Formats: sequence, C-alpha cells, structure tokens
Amino acid sequence: MNIDSTIISGYQSLQDIGYLLTGKRQVLLVSDKNIIGLPPVQSLITQMQKAGCQVTVIDNVPPEPSQHDVTAILSALKKPVVDLVIGAGGGSVLDVAKLLSLLCAGDENVTLESLLAGEKPQRRTPSLLIPTTAGTGSESTPNAILAIPEKETKVGIITPVMLPDYVALVPELTTSMPAHIAASTGIDALCHLFECFTSVIASPVSDNFALVGMKKLFASIETAVAEPGNLAARLDMLWASYYGGASIAHAGTHMVHAMSYPLGGKYHIPHGIANAILLAPCMAFVRPSAVSKFARAWDLIPDADLKLSEEEKSYALVEYFDALVHRLDLPVKLSQLNITPDDIPYLSQGAIEVQRLIKNVPMPVEKNQIEEIYRSIR
Repeated sequence: MNIDSTIISGYQSLQDIGYLLTGKRQVLLVSDKNIIGLPPVQSLITQMQKAGCQVTVIDNVPPEPSQHDVTAILSALKKPVVDLVIGAGGGSVLDVAKLLSLLCAGDENVTLESLLAGEKPQRRTPSLLIPTTAGTGSESTPNAILAIPEKETKVGIITPVMLPDYVALVPELTTSMPAHIAASTGIDALCHLFECFTSVIASPVSDNFALVGMKKLFASIETAVAEPGNLAARLDMLWASYYGGASIAHAGTHMVHAMSYPLGGKYHIPHGIANAILLAPCMAFVRPSAVSKFARAWDLIPDADLKLSEEEKSYALVEYFDALVHRLDLPVKLSQLNITPDDIPYLSQGAIEVQRLIKNVPMPVEKNQIEEIYRSIR
C-alpha cells in the first residue's frame, strides 16, 4: 500500500498553508469543542476565510463515535459536497473526517451503509489531517473505526482511498493534552508499532516504520508526558504516532488490540487505557514466538543493556512495558475500570471473534488463553 501524503511538520507549520487552498471554495472543518478554539486552529480558519473559502465547521465529534453520530453529522450538512475536508483532533475526529472525505465526494452510490457493508469507493474529496493527540496514527492509516452500539462492538472501515493528501504534525496543538491523555495515547502508539513489528504479516517495509517510530517513542514518551511544553518531545511523539499508523497500513496489530476492542465496545473504556492494561500481559504471552524481534526493540531503549542475550532482552522488554505503564500512572488492573470477573467470559468471546487481528498473532491463540490473560489482570 502506498502512502502518498505530503507531510507538513514543525512548530507553527500551519501559519502559511494558502497554497493548499487554491481553487477550494467549500471547506469542511471537522473537529471537537476542545480543539476548535485553540489559536492555531482559529488562525487556520482565518486563513481559509481570507482565501475566500466558505468554511463549514463541525465541532461536535464525540469520543468513540458511532455510525449514528456520522449519520447525524451528514444530515446537518447544508453543503453535502465540498472541495476540501480538514480534520483537526484526536483519532475519533480524524476517523470521522476520513469518512466524510468519502461521503462528501459527490458519489451517490457511496453511503455509510455501503461502507459498513464493505463497499470500496474509488474517490474522495481532497483532505488534510491534523492530529492533536499522539497515539492513534489515524492520519496514516486506511482505517476508520466506528462503534456499533446495537452489537456492543466496534468495526473498522478500511480502504486506502481514505489516506489523506496532506498531514500536518504541529507540536503546539498537542500541548493542551492532560498528562493521562498524553500517556494513554502514547501507549496506543507503542502498541501499534510493536504489534505490527511482531505481526505474522510484518514486512521489511512495516518493520522499517516500526523501528524508526519505536526509537522516537522510547526516547520521548515520558518527557512528553512530564513536560507538555517540550515541543521537541511532542513532535517526536507525533512522528512516532504517524509511523505507528504507517506500520498498520503495511502490516497489522494483533493481540492487544483484539482484546481491547470488547473493553471499548461494551464498557466504553478509552482505547489507550485498555491497551495500557493489556500491553505487558499480552506481550508476555507472545514473547516466546518473537524473541529476536523483542530483542531488537529492546536495543532501541535509551540506556538499554545491550550485553544481554536475546532471550534476556526479550524478558527485559516485557518488564520495561510493565514498568512504563506504572511510571505513566495508568491503570494496570481491570478492577480499576469496574470490570469484574463475571465480565471475563464476555470479553474473551468478544476478543476471539476479532479474527482479522487474532490471525496476526505470531502463535496460535485459543479462547481459554485469552481468558487466562484477562483473569491475570482482574
């Protein structure tokens, strides 16, 4: 899969994007109420208005959006066909923006229902994605995730047509994130990178993205959380997140994400929090089947002991994951999320049914093994 997006990166990089607006009259800006008022976003709106664009603002994208939310947004649009879609926000906002780039392209045969049924559209409206969290990597994936409340689950709409024309990695837009959001989204990026690196469908291309992204993440995640104004660390995390998404586009996540889906679908646990709880126990399970790759990842950690054997490095990496989640002050037990032992059979069944991810685990996985992992963190 080719990722042809042009990357705009760095402090104040949104200050002059007039060249993107040539010939654009109807612009749809998708965001949320926490982001829309930030000075760089307001400056962007001003630039568009000065360029003669008619800007429609959608600022009510909820966390974990459902298909009903997207339908409501579409119904509220006075101009259902636009020249440019801009998404500025976290992963939920970017996913909705990507879907709207398909649904506002003027093809009456492409509907949300057809996309959920597996329709593969051929075109979209030009798009610019601006992540304000450093975790989902939505700006570099062909995926959009929607909650399906009636089934208490989430589904992914996947098509490379959704990949954007432009991506802006602007570190000052991430400095308002609370520490716990910076931490949990950072762990989400780590899961993307490392799961894709150890996936059975990993390739040299996805490995390259994952290795570059992990090096940046290991060096910067704790600084970015502790020092929100550290723009260098924040930009490193944006790039790590981008590389995580690119890894997904060329490989695929596996066990952590499969087991986190039912936590989000029924219990509405934030995705990064669910991943944080599952990261170390899932990787302890996977470790014997990917010792060499665990060792390669260990070597990227600043001050890592490089004299260890591969086997020792693989164990050390799992311990590092566990310690990192603790240092970031994220939950480590299901009980902290009000998940009880009685919920575990449901969770286990939900996870084993996510076969598009389970099949990427580098070893066979049975439902009873998934249940054991849930029980180990109850």
